[in-house]
Amino acid sequence: MINKRLLIKHLLAHNDENSFYDKKRKIDISHKEGKAKFLKHVCALSNSNPKNNSYIVIGVDDADNKIIGVDFFDDSKIQNLINAYLSHPPIVQYENIAFPHLPEDKVVGLVTIRPTGTITSLRKNIWKYYGGSVFFRDGSMSMPKVFNIEIKDVNSKIVEAIENNAQNNIEHTLDGVFHFMDTRKDYNAQYKVFKEYFVVCWAGQKKMVKDETFYSRVDIELINEQVRLFFSALDEVAITIDEDSFKILEYVNLGLQDSKKYYPLEETLINFEDNAQYHIKTKLLFEPPQFDKKILHHIYNSNNAILNKLKKGLKLTERQLSDLKNLPSTYLICYLNSFHEALEKLNEAKPYLKAHSGEVYQLYKEALRILRKVKYN
Repeated sequence: MINKRLLIKHLLAHNDENSFYDKKRKIDISHKEGKAKFLKHVCALSNSNPKNNSYIVIGVDDADNKIIGVDFFDDSKIQNLINAYLSHPPIVQYENIAFPHLPEDKVVGLVTIRPTGTITSLRKNIWKYYGGSVFFRDGSMSMPKVFNIEIKDVNSKIVEAIENNAQNNIEHTLDGVFHFMDTRKDYNAQYKVFKEYFVVCWAGQKKMVKDETFYSRVDIELINEQVRLFFSALDEVAITIDEDSFKILEYVNLGLQDSKKYYPLEETLINFEDNAQYHIKTKLLFEPPQFDKKILHHIYNSNNAILNKLKKGLKLTERQLSDLKNLPSTYLICYLNSFHEALEKLNEAKPYLKAHSGEVYQLYKEALRILRKVKYN
């Protein structure tokens, strides 16, 4: 089993990007330009390495190779994006890799691209790239090229050596468990061994509601691979464990003003097998709450008034400061209730919410995370 933290370190040791490896400070697939650039790199790496894995490391400063990290990105539906826009798509996996020196809400993103042995191309137009375009790596650049280019397999031995040197061992596993248990000891840290091989650590603030156990500020890691499976400072999560599986049922707290309730968002089931393999399945459970349109119009207009004040740098009233914390979730609710322009307003609000406070900006990111899951599904 590959220790993904070690794998990233070995990839970074190459320093310069090449035809099997790329590094990014960040990616943003919330808009067409960001999606297009990400798809171009996936396409180029897949085509340039038809017989071995390729990788994109996200959260690294391009100038000095410093690991700076990015936000936890729990989008298990990223393959849906790949399938929607690429013909003969590779198998793409996005994983969040924990590094001890990073803040608890930061990770390094690792994109693994497994080619299918066929030429990958854009299925349809996106941003400034045309449907039918084929990309290859030219050094550290992803460039459009013709179909009949001769592909030389020059990377298989290098990639194999990097992956072999990143294999996990008992020392790495034990170090990972001890580090997790120590750093998360204030959040009911626990661990369980599955199939005498896999070690899952998890922690969260525990509370009981009608004989059911829920956790908030949840952190879940597969220690063998140093992969963070789940992280959230806001959600309520129910965890179910048996000898073969670890199940996460995620809830989101939504509503209008002070009247909110928890809605199931997504179920993640991790099944561990006897052959040292595991599989992760996710199922979206979310049913958007529906509200009276007159009430929503009133809240939508109130949000717009707050946003206009933020744009002009005007002082908010005490009531508006209170409503500001609900602004991301209420814009989300409006959008889910067919106020299509609410999404544009939410995007407009991003720089002003970020400048206002870390708490409000975190609520904004949470609203986008829910939206992303719903849209990709």
